[in-house]
Amino acid sequence: MSQPMRDQVPYDVVNDIFGRLPVKSLTRFRSVSKSCNSIISDTTFISTLFSLNLTKSLISTNTHSGYLLYTPTVTADHSSSTSKQLCTVVCNNDRTLTQVSKVEIPSFLDKYSIVGFCNSVFCLASYDQDFYHKIYLWNPSIRKFKKLLSTRFLYSDVRVVFGFAFDSKKNNDFKVLSLVTFREKKPPAEAEIYTLSTDSWRKVIITMESLRGYEPNFGSIVSVLPPSVFCNGALHFIAYTCRHHFILSFDVHDETFHEIMMPLPQNYSLSFQLAVFKGLLAVIYFSGCLGHFWVMEEYGVVGSWTRKFLIPMDSPHDFYGCTDNGELLFKSANGLVSINQPESLNWSILAIEDANWVGFSANSMESLVLHD
Repeated sequence: MSQPMRDQVPYDVVNDIFGRLPVKSLTRFRSVSKSCNSIISDTTFISTLFSLNLTKSLISTNTHSGYLLYTPTVTADHSSSTSKQLCTVVCNNDRTLTQVSKVEIPSFLDKYSIVGFCNSVFCLASYDQDFYHKIYLWNPSIRKFKKLLSTRFLYSDVRVVFGFAFDSKKNNDFKVLSLVTFREKKPPAEAEIYTLSTDSWRKVIITMESLRGYEPNFGSIVSVLPPSVFCNGALHFIAYTCRHHFILSFDVHDETFHEIMMPLPQNYSLSFQLAVFKGLLAVIYFSGCLGHFWVMEEYGVVGSWTRKFLIPMDSPHDFYGCTDNGELLFKSANGLVSINQPESLNWSILAIEDANWVGFSANSMESLVLHD
């Protein structure tokens, strides 16, 4: 047993064995020997394991309808939570929930907001008083964080929103998009794009001319609103100029920006929120106590916007989004509610009383991303 493991067993056999093990086991096995640690820490093995687990997670199952992830505002005993928790539950086919995991989020991230998550990695962001934005990537399956280098703003009165996405076409890369608008000086909106593979940021200035081509300029972007949604390989935000509003899209593969017109007349008194409904880009706008839900049947074709249904809802802040099978999630006085048949408004109260943030994932996977 004095020989290294890779000399006793063929390397491809060892990789195949390790590739079948849970991530939690792999992190423990790193301490068995230098040889084990070398294999598990190898970037090629980490990439191969990620691709393997991603493929497994995409295999459909009939045993449940996906996973809900949320951060509760209170603990199980109804006392205020002193530290953030990330809870994951399975949505069973009989409309019940079964808890899968509960992970403590370190206290230094208490003031951070979840920007998004995809394929085992979360993005969290916050700001400080010195005009920096602070961003962390977090892999809860191995409890590893990565702090991203930030850029100091030249102006104090800025608004920054973030998007987080996975580029499956380019080396399975994770990307963070930072959009900056200025309230006082009114320079053009700026974008910074971070890629995990290069661990670096690139700055881009966004102009309406670049979005609209030869069409008339309607002024610079003065505001971009969170949250973003990821659909058809692009991140989407509600954006405003001084004269109109539209959907700003960012293709995460070729890193280009585009404009998508809204389905409604220009009315600044309305509140909007984006969603993804059964794989299609959707927008819900609020008028009185009703939420008007529109879906873009053919991506990028403005004429394909179709109003699907009306939902009684008091505030856009009550809407959490959609599941992959088309259920709508929102907050009510009784807790988290799911509408599984929006046309007939068939409501179900889920066993989650209160939450700061709610997300949905059709599949669950673990990885060694951010291991190093």
